[in-house]
Amino acid sequence: MFGAIDFAAAMARLGAFLGYRVTVCDARPVFATRSRFPEADEVVVAWPHKYLEGEASKLDERTVIAVLTHDPKFDVPLLEVALRLKVGYIGAMGSRRTHEDRLERLREAGLTESELTALSSPIGLDLGARTPEETAVAIAAEIISLRWKGTGRRLTEIEDPIHR
Repeated sequence: MFGAIDFAAAMARLGAFLGYRVTVCDARPVFATRSRFPEADEVVVAWPHKYLEGEASKLDERTVIAVLTHDPKFDVPLLEVALRLKVGYIGAMGSRRTHEDRLERLREAGLTESELTALSSPIGLDLGARTPEETAVAIAAEIISLRWKGTGRRLTEIEDPIHR
C-alpha cells in the first residue's frame, strides 16, 4: 500500500485479516509510523517509486498494489514503475477527474495504452462506501472478485453456481 492515510489504515487492518503480508509505504515520516499501522507487517518511509523499484524482483501475480495518495508527485512516478510489473492487481484511489489527469500524465511519461489497462481506477467496487473501513471493503471486494473471477454482482441476481 502506498500512501499512509486513514484509508490505508483501514486497508492494512483488512489486508491482514484476509491473510496478506501488508506493507505501507509513504515518503512522509510523520504519517508512516508503526503506531498508525500496527497491523502492517512493514511500515516503510521512502519515496514510493524508489521503494517499489527496489522490491520489484520479489513481486509476482499474487501481489496487490494499492495507490492511495491522490498526489501526482507520488502517484505518477510510482505507477510508471508499477504498471510495467507483472503483478496481480494495481489500483489507485481518486475521483474520475483525478484518474483522467493521472492517465494523461502517465501517457506523457511514455506508458502505452496496453500498460494503462492494468490500472483499476477509481479503485474498488460500487458498494456505496462512505467511511475508510467501508472503502477498504469495496477495494478488497474488487481484488477478491478479480482474483477468483467473480462477477461482483449480488448472488441473488445470478443463477450460476456460487463456487466455480
